Amino acid sequence: MSTETPGRTPAEHRADKDRHVLMREVDHLAARYRGIFAPEMIERYLFESYTTLGRSARVRTYLAATAMHFAADRLRALAQSMGEVPKNRPEVLFVCVENAGRSQLAAAFLRKTAGASVSVRSAGSTPASELHPVTLYLMQERGLPAESLYPKPLTDDVVRAADVVVTMGCGDACPIYPDKQYTDWQLPDLQSVDEAGAEAVADDIERRVAELWEELRKR
Repeated sequence: MSTETPGRTPAEHRADKDRHVLMREVDHLAARYRGIFAPEMIERYLFESYTTLGRSARVRTYLAATAMHFAADRLRALAQSMGEVPKNRPEVLFVCVENAGRSQLAAAFLRKTAGASVSVRSAGSTPASELHPVTLYLMQERGLPAESLYPKPLTDDVVRAADVVVTMGCGDACPIYPDKQYTDWQLPDLQSVDEAGAEAVADDIERRVAELWEELRKR
């Protein structure tokens, strides 16, 4: 027997369910950041993240869970930038336009290379709804895990938390702050090249990531 209220659409029921899930997460994050962030601010971050990701989401089944992950990462980044959470490893942020190709590949390569020695994030100035098929293919081909990856919008908090910001064709969308290393990698969009070109871009990203890791290790 259906438990849905008559006269309401499935989308409205889904939104209500997501709202309850997000409110439970407010309590969880408020306990984690007690004395740092007010519950009202955490609630704002959660629902803002949910709304932002929902604008481009094609499938909303896991939208609440994805928004919770995104908001939690943003709050951790903000707490780090405020000096409320210690930073015991370098923070690297990769940014491209859609966060569905180059920046995701770079982040995956660095996670594989550096492991837990580096905190890695990626974002997009105009995020896509999902990773590009060519990105998934390249990751699978190179043994890079793609589970749980999703395009994320570029937010001020993750930029503030980063020690190194690597941009890839996103223009001047990334805010500039002092005491950070900014690097721009001139790489073609994966969707603008053929299969051989995409392979070459992936190889170039892997090489650049290896060089970046060597640089970080010497710090």
